[in-house]
Amino acid sequence: MVELATQYGRYGYRRITGMLQLEQWRVNHKRVERLWRQEGLKVPKRQPKRRRLWLNDGSCIRLRAEHRDHVWSYDFVLTRTHDGRAVRMLTILDEYTRECLAIDVARKLTSEDVLERLTDLCDGPGMADSASRAHQMFPSPPPWS
Repeated sequence: MVELATQYGRYGYRRITGMLQLEQWRVNHKRVERLWRQEGLKVPKRQPKRRRLWLNDGSCIRLRAEHRDHVWSYDFVLTRTHDGRAVRMLTILDEYTRECLAIDVARKLTSEDVLERLTDLCDGPGMADSASRAHQMFPSPPPWS
């Protein structure tokens, strides 16, 4: 059982039970589970897959950042104040440097706020032809506006 568990690292006790039974061992899953615990065997956690960005046509694209300002990501974080009112935060990160480029905090954030902040960031140093680049990146407001 230990040899099989080390050889097949992602297999749990149920699958090892099946393999032992195929090798003509007369064991049931309860015995293998008890021995599995006694030996201190554990199945390593599965590594999570990176989240994907889905396009409208169903295709999948995820850019890997190759240099600074190549790929940005943004997210909304919602929290509540002591009186129960919602506060929203727009966070924008550079995927290559993991630097937080902006955090906007407001009770209400609209798509225009997002586009305005992203356009402001495109006007920063090192960003050539920012107006056309911002238009290429964000040709129309997002559907949640």
